[in-house]
Amino acid sequence: MARSKARRKRPRGTVEELLSGALRVKVYAGFDPVTKRRHYLRETVPAGPQAHREAEKVQTRLLNQVDEQRNPRTAATVNQLVTRYLDQYFDGEPSTRQQYRAYLKHHIAPFIGEVKVGSLDVDALDSLYAELRRCRDHCTGKRRKDHRTSGKHECDHRCGPHECKPLGATAIRHIHYLLSGAFKRAVRWKWVAVNPVSQAEPPASPPARPKPPSAEEAVQLLHEAWQDPDWGTLLWRAMTTGARRGELCALRWRDVDLAAAVLTLERAIAFDPEQKVWFEKGTKTHQHRRVALDDVSVEILTEHRDRCRARAESLGEALSGDGFVFSLSPDASTWLVPSSVTQRYERMATRLGIEATLHKLRHYSATELISSGVDVRTVAGRLGHGSGGMTTLRVYSAWVSEADQRASAALANRVPERPRQLSQTERAKTNPRNPYERLAARIREQILQGELTKGDELLPLKELAAEHGVSIGTAQRAIALLKEWGMVEVLQGRRTTVTADADPLATEDSDSTPTAEPAPQEPHESPRSAETGPTMLEFQVRHLGELVRTFSAEADPTNPDHLRRLLAAAVRRDGRDNFEIIDYELDVHRPGGEHLTTFVTIAP
Repeated sequence: MARSKARRKRPRGTVEELLSGALRVKVYAGFDPVTKRRHYLRETVPAGPQAHREAEKVQTRLLNQVDEQRNPRTAATVNQLVTRYLDQYFDGEPSTRQQYRAYLKHHIAPFIGEVKVGSLDVDALDSLYAELRRCRDHCTGKRRKDHRTSGKHECDHRCGPHECKPLGATAIRHIHYLLSGAFKRAVRWKWVAVNPVSQAEPPASPPARPKPPSAEEAVQLLHEAWQDPDWGTLLWRAMTTGARRGELCALRWRDVDLAAAVLTLERAIAFDPEQKVWFEKGTKTHQHRRVALDDVSVEILTEHRDRCRARAESLGEALSGDGFVFSLSPDASTWLVPSSVTQRYERMATRLGIEATLHKLRHYSATELISSGVDVRTVAGRLGHGSGGMTTLRVYSAWVSEADQRASAALANRVPERPRQLSQTERAKTNPRNPYERLAARIREQILQGELTKGDELLPLKELAAEHGVSIGTAQRAIALLKEWGMVEVLQGRRTTVTADADPLATEDSDSTPTAEPAPQEPHESPRSAETGPTMLEFQVRHLGELVRTFSAEADPTNPDHLRRLLAAAVRRDGRDNFEIIDYELDVHRPGGEHLTTFVTIAP
């Protein structure tokens, strides 16, 4: 019987001599889970008299790493690791995944993308972070010109010499978190023995600097927004609840309990950059939170619901409880696009000369609540912050000098009063914006001043348009507006006739809303010269003769009800009860410093 030959085992390591005299040590380390091929550990020993002895030491060290499973099990690169992590294991939002892909493409791949995961060390990561802090475009230091576009174009002021701008600390920290998450997976898969990112130090997190709009800016924003009641209602909700824009757009009528004065926020509208679609999802922190509503907010939402229901019924639709609170569809079946809401707000803020983004209304709500003495946990609950209020305290604590101050008033007492809606027809009398409104206002002024008397005929449309440099259509709209004001009579086949009497005492605001129901002053107008009517004033609140507070507000200095309400609100903000109002007095001044009156009352 033939003896079977003993099977020869393949050597686990070899030493090869290179042409330069150096020695290359190669040790077998199993199969690469990425390439599915044999994986070898390689290390080169420089030529020299002790080269063979050093090669034996290197071979022994590499074999020990393989036996102890401390060796890299793959030749995969950082690019391959991060790509696999983002494609298969990242559980964040689609927008975050898209942002991380951009970081990989523009900042990680150009520097360490082709480095093997087993070769990446802390020194390479520190060098990467230093380069990102030097220049976000990764220039070589040579002089060059930055162009406004990569395509063919004619250079203008937007093209100029390159200036190095560092990548922000927040972006570098995001890159650090991305690499850390990917290498944690690599350690779990045994691609590497240790996570090198855990030993690297990203730049410190920049301090939060919330910049909410001031009280005066909030007044201007609300007055301008209330020209469209639906738009004004949305901004009121953003200002009083501090909800994110996606949460406001996803709000449905079934989430609004007007009887219990409670709002439920449990969904948001977000954009998927990979699918290029907007979709409905859970909130940012995946919390379901209930936000209490004040009486004014309940009234505003009730009016908004009635308005939406009437609009739907006029078009033969029905407003269901599943409909969206803010929608452009008659049946409220579609949501508002969050980016469109942001763009509309920014256009409005730009017109008013206010530098404030929509997200800053969230800061406004938070800072006003904290300034009112509301505890941080309650504020965190309204805003949807996690970590038991740690995020709220970190972001907003610097805004208030005394974080533990006593609560003095609810948020409803600090936000501006709800502006009364002014019809477009009446608004055009004192604040014409469009060409036809300005033409109608000029003709109205001529009638009031007696330049055009009752019974006079206006010029034909063509002549009227030519005289004022407008189109015939603009002149027609101006005549229609004058007819709505009751200033002229328009009969078919006859020229337009003046029907209003002259008023020699008339001023440009003589037809404004009566004093009993004052209309809000337009933000761009200067204070009125008359002693009566609502105007922007400065107030000083004194308690037993000692100054305790100063503020500005729009009010009628001759209207006791206005002054009583302002004084009562100031007393509550000072942490007192209404029956103590007799100890307070309210000094009223014009913005220039002129003292108008001192108001005191015994009625709370």
